[in-house]
Parts: sequence; C-alpha cells; structure tokens
Amino acid sequence: MSYSYYKKPLKQLKAKPAILTKYLKHNTPKARKTGKARKRCRRCLRIGGHINKYGLHLCRQCFRDIATKIGFKQYS
Repeated sequence: MSYSYYKKPLKQLKAKPAILTKYLKHNTPKARKTGKARKRCRRCLRIGGHINKYGLHLCRQCFRDIATKIGFKQYS
C-alpha cells in the first residue's frame, strides 16, 4: 500500500495562509488508536505479520532473523 506524503505541497502554500490551514485540516493523517496500522515492528516499522506475543512487537521477518539470539529454538 502506498500513500503520498501530505507535507510535500507545503512549500507552495506558505504564501497563502488561508489555503494552507484548510489543506492541513483535511489532509493531516489521524492519530490511530486501534487497528492494523497501530501495531508496527520495532526494528523495521513494518505493519504486516506483527508478533505481539511476549511483548516482542516484531514482524515475522525480523523475528526470524533474531529468534536464536533472544533464546528461541527451532523444532522441526
């Protein structure tokens, strides 16, 4: 999922303060209180595949990289 950065056109709107305030009112992202976008990986800030168990707060890819270092063993 891609999105454009909302602060990009601010240079052009600095000369027009009324339009700037209206732009910021409608285009500033909301602070998230719940949902998928709230939980992010501590290492890479990825949203998907989040492991919250045991207070890890890692995505599955980062967990796989550092699992042996933090004491997890792989059983097969």
